[in-house]
Amino acid sequence: MRLLAPTLALLLAAPALLAQAPPPTPAKAEVRDEILVVVNKHIITRRGLSQAVEQQHAALYRQFSGKELDTKLTDARDKTLQGLVDAFLLEDKGAELGSPVTDDYIRASIDGIKKENNFTSDADLEQALKGSLGIGLPEFIKRQKQQAIQQFVLQREVFSKVAVEDNELRAFYEDHKDEYRMPTRFRIRELVLAKGATPADQAIARTQLAAIQADLKAGKSFEDLAKAQSTSPSKATGGDLGWMNKGFLRTSIEEAALKLKPEQVSAPIETDKDLYLIQLIALEDAPVKSFTEVKPKILEKLQEPKAQNAIEQYLAGLRIRANIRYLVPKDQILKG
Repeated sequence: MRLLAPTLALLLAAPALLAQAPPPTPAKAEVRDEILVVVNKHIITRRGLSQAVEQQHAALYRQFSGKELDTKLTDARDKTLQGLVDAFLLEDKGAELGSPVTDDYIRASIDGIKKENNFTSDADLEQALKGSLGIGLPEFIKRQKQQAIQQFVLQREVFSKVAVEDNELRAFYEDHKDEYRMPTRFRIRELVLAKGATPADQAIARTQLAAIQADLKAGKSFEDLAKAQSTSPSKATGGDLGWMNKGFLRTSIEEAALKLKPEQVSAPIETDKDLYLIQLIALEDAPVKSFTEVKPKILEKLQEPKAQNAIEQYLAGLRIRANIRYLVPKDQILKG
């Protein structure tokens, strides 16, 4: 599942997960955090930018590998910085326009996410968030609110001015019905071993993995082995990541999981840094959503390519009118 549904925010210079204000520095902190950029009344600190970049790198490592990953990492810092600046500009514009995004609105949105993904409680949602994004529910709610404000501004100022005919919307729906099938829902356990930095470390990790596979064949519990030997934070739950929808995890892991039958364990899956074993707990399918239900999303999807230039021009206009001051030269910030 794509919990954040960042349809409009994806067009920002930085990914939606990072287009947010960095955490504020306490006024009485013993160690002062260096201010890098002032955006109107907001500040971007070195620590805040570093945290945002780290989160973005983690997200990229989960989604990509090899050359594609290298390409994404190359400009991640630049895009993250620009995304933080633009997020503040859109936040201020939202306040100026009288954004209707309230805490009650966001709470209703969270309840909708829980219902759509069959989470029975906030705790179930938080477990999925921590297992996949490494964040808790309060941080997720904060990001949802920031994205909702961004979407309100872009919809009012840009997208509302891009026309798409109704017959074009329905034709797209008929041609792409599979895209609007409710995501396959699955629940897996993971057992992760860090490969290590040296050939010797990697040899030890592979030997350990072979021993774990032998233990599984001998009838030992995957859950118990994950608790005892996994290097992932999910070891606390026996590797259980909770219910997730297809499209939320690294492709290689999802593909392996969806080929399994309940209780079956995958062959080893290797990433840049880790070795994985996956056990499928359960798998569910769901029907196609109706045209009426998905029409707003199709409208946004068809508007996006028509509006990309308009969005960049709009953001450029906000930047020109804003008070953006780099207290540290931008090229130095991008060097880290």
